[in-house]
Amino acid sequence: MSELPALPVTFRPGRTRAVLLTAGVTIFVVITAVALLLEKLGPGERLSFVLTGALMFGVLAMLARVKVVADDSGVTVVNIASRRRLDWAEILQVNLRPGDPWVFLDLSDGTSLPALGIQPGIAKERAIADARALRALVEARTTRDLP
Repeated sequence: MSELPALPVTFRPGRTRAVLLTAGVTIFVVITAVALLLEKLGPGERLSFVLTGALMFGVLAMLARVKVVADDSGVTVVNIASRRRLDWAEILQVNLRPGDPWVFLDLSDGTSLPALGIQPGIAKERAIADARALRALVEARTTRDLP
């Protein structure tokens, strides 16, 4: 078993996040520049361009916020529009099978929770290493908590 990471630890898709935020800023700047450069637009139309750019940036920022944070008391999974706090004992298994878009956590209530903070999209090796680290933490924490 590999060495456990020091807690607290945050897992997030760094490259994907950088791409999303860069694209969001670029889109906002380009749409705003177009709004300012088009001479025939009125103030309301310019504002609608800028607001559209801001909305697009906001959507990409929401996609970039995903993460998994492990600390001494459990794991917090932050997905696109949700946040869920789990105790270590609630997590039965950490899965990242070939072809999976992200990690899935099998939970003690019989459900499975996607953890978008660990995804093999752009950085497959990093995602595999992060999934293994989270799996090792879950195994160490649940084994330690058993009577």
